[in-house]
Amino acid sequence: MKTTIEIPDALYRKVKAKSALLGKHVREVTVELYQRWLAEEVPASSRQSPEEWLEDWLRLGEETLRDTPPAPTSTEILSADRRRLGSR
Repeated sequence: MKTTIEIPDALYRKVKAKSALLGKHVREVTVELYQRWLAEEVPASSRQSPEEWLEDWLRLGEETLRDTPPAPTSTEILSADRRRLGSR
């Protein structure tokens, strides 16, 4: 898979230089670091139960929507468009 990420120029130059010294491509180093990171054990203190995760997710949604002005929902907009297009 290809992806694009932004890395500070100075950091990238250092990574590229060290990679060259080791005879590796930056891609190889990146994949290796991702693999190491995924192999790390997640501390028990940062694990959430599915219920806790859902509760946090819903709370974040409510916080996001709290200050939005009243407006039609996307479902309401789509339904209105379908009715409008269906009446043609």
